[in-house]
Amino acid sequence: MIIYDRLTELNITLPPVAIPAAAYVPFVQTGKLVFLSGHIAKKDGKVWVGQLGSNMSTEEAKQAARAVAIDLLGTLHAAVGDLNKITRIVKVMSLVNSSATFTEQHLVTNGCSELIGEIFGAKGAHARSAFGVAQLPMGSCVEIELIAEVA
Repeated sequence: MIIYDRLTELNITLPPVAIPAAAYVPFVQTGKLVFLSGHIAKKDGKVWVGQLGSNMSTEEAKQAARAVAIDLLGTLHAAVGDLNKITRIVKVMSLVNSSATFTEQHLVTNGCSELIGEIFGAKGAHARSAFGVAQLPMGSCVEIELIAEVA
């Protein structure tokens, strides 16, 4: 129950798996790897809209990436049944809705990576990519996908 104790300490309640908005599934497991589809940022149950370098600050988008991490953990819990079965967070890929001049995608993505580290400790240290993109579904400011290894 270590992972769930940590979530309680951080006052985090895992959300249910979101219903896909298009033709895909929320997760796929092959062997010991679980691949989570991209999750977009939401605030108060609605898409967290914004574009970095245009109408949103890095700090606000970092909070949006943290919110995405919580949604990802809810999906990961649904996929494996118990987050304590996770042996490693393998990779995080982050897409940040960015203007042509915005260059702090890596700082935005820290919102997700730092929370994963707080929750999983050394098992949460992961490889990562952070990209700036011209637009995301429904105008979301951030979309993140995750790969985890399960026992």
